[in-house]
Amino acid sequence: MAYGDVGVELGARVAGALRRGLGVEITPAEAVIRPSTRPGADYQCNAAMALAKKLGTPPRQVAQAIVDNLDSADLVAGTEVAGPGFVNLKLSDGWLAARAAALLADDRLGVDSAAEPRRFALDYSSPNVAKEMHVGHLRSSIIGDAVLRLLRFAGHEVTPHNHLGDWGTPFGMLIEHLVDEGWTPGGGHTISDLNGFYQAARVKFDADPAFADRARARVVRLQSGDEPTLALWQQLVDESTRHFEGVYATLGIQLTRDDLYGESFYNPLLDDTVSDLEGKGLTRVSDGAVCVFPPGFTNREGEPLPLIVRKSDGGYGYAATDLATVRYWAGERGMTDLLYVVGTPQAQHFAMVFAASRQAGYLTDGHTAVHIGFGSILGEDGKTIRTRAGGSVKLAELLAEAVDNAAKIVAERSAQDAAAQAEVARAVGIGAVKYADLSNDREKDYVFTWSRMLATEGNTSVYLQYANARCHSVLTKSGTTPDPATEVLLGTEQERALALALVRLPAAVDAAVAGYAPHKLCAYLFEAATTFTAFYDACPILKEDVPAELRASRLALVAATSRVLTLGLGLLGIEAPHVL
Repeated sequence: MAYGDVGVELGARVAGALRRGLGVEITPAEAVIRPSTRPGADYQCNAAMALAKKLGTPPRQVAQAIVDNLDSADLVAGTEVAGPGFVNLKLSDGWLAARAAALLADDRLGVDSAAEPRRFALDYSSPNVAKEMHVGHLRSSIIGDAVLRLLRFAGHEVTPHNHLGDWGTPFGMLIEHLVDEGWTPGGGHTISDLNGFYQAARVKFDADPAFADRARARVVRLQSGDEPTLALWQQLVDESTRHFEGVYATLGIQLTRDDLYGESFYNPLLDDTVSDLEGKGLTRVSDGAVCVFPPGFTNREGEPLPLIVRKSDGGYGYAATDLATVRYWAGERGMTDLLYVVGTPQAQHFAMVFAASRQAGYLTDGHTAVHIGFGSILGEDGKTIRTRAGGSVKLAELLAEAVDNAAKIVAERSAQDAAAQAEVARAVGIGAVKYADLSNDREKDYVFTWSRMLATEGNTSVYLQYANARCHSVLTKSGTTPDPATEVLLGTEQERALALALVRLPAAVDAAVAGYAPHKLCAYLFEAATTFTAFYDACPILKEDVPAELRASRLALVAATSRVLTLGLGLLGIEAPHVL
């Protein structure tokens, strides 16, 4: 059974102390409990300063009231009022040892499930039909998958939806070109062929007005359900879907065919959505286009900024589709939270869509809508990553290169057979790509560097995987399976530090979930791994002169470390091989 975050438990004790000592009611969160780096302290309570202003009492006096009334003999071994009014807290070794030992019997490793589960619709990845996935799809796919895993582990219902670009003028253009080329359903073309066809169609569309007119007419035939046109379109979708599935399988992304919700899915909803906006008096015609003007958005001249829901030619753009999407997921599907993992440049677009959705009543006070933005992947030159020829880096090729690079590292370190080495190389290479992305604050750009992401030292997945493999090596050599009833002994600084690091997992998971911020979990896992390394280097485990009780205790800490690293990496979508 999960037992929660130590900080929350300490916060509850502090809240009780304030109620008894000063008659003040606060929540555990308002106790402001933070890990401490001060010698002799594990946590710090920062509530006294804020409360002092409200009470008109000196902060140190408030802090002393907390210390004097803290009911924590089982949990806290020492307290101290420091500085202007901080309360330093040191956990009891007995409590800490018992909590660390409990990790061996708890599948959730102390992480509570959500008390009030919510229903999330999560939009991520979103490649385009008839185009190969490229490096520009990497961050949305990786971050979205990590958010999916974190939310589901937290106990929420999550429905992913992959918003494919599969409709509109580009497909009229492409299908008309294929017809010109004599292409018929069943031609057996690959995604690379389609990529080339699309590029040729674009050149023809821009250079040949007659072809452009035919392409636009083909869009009308597509939208009106012309069977030959739909058959060609469906083949484009099917071949593209096979390509997407292959990339997702390699990358360990959990999206399936059932999660595909392309623009074509929402197309039948657009007329009604715009009519609904018009009926509610939210639209205005501007330069022939039907627009919504959400409050609070202006251009550089201070004029209201339009969200174009129907273009002057009668067509629909992204805004109409996204409003229909909100209406569908929040209304028809009953989702409470809408999440969009899309690049940061789209921040204003989503802010306007959300504002317009609230105006229209598609989003109510019971809903949240969040744009989970992210920065760009840069090359070592500091510019957006490109091929040497200046084109987009194909994602399948990038992942193959990751596995090839990892294979060289594995071959140098492993005595396994070729098949086993290949499996480990896949886990290491793909893990390196994912962790390099997730360990960075998603809102910032990061530089893609093979040498850095595959390094065996530093904050990399390889380092974490190696730490876990070392745990398994120790446990295998011991020939025993640690018993959850083992008494954990914290006789050294390194043993205590490791136990403390391990029990902080729930706080890291909670922070990653609350902020849709996988990098916070990555930072925690790196701290846990480095703390384990210090323990491993300082505390003999299997040497003959180590007493049996001490060996059992240290093996329990090793097993608990492996469980924490394996779970944490799994929540990021990264494998933790037993051998590396």
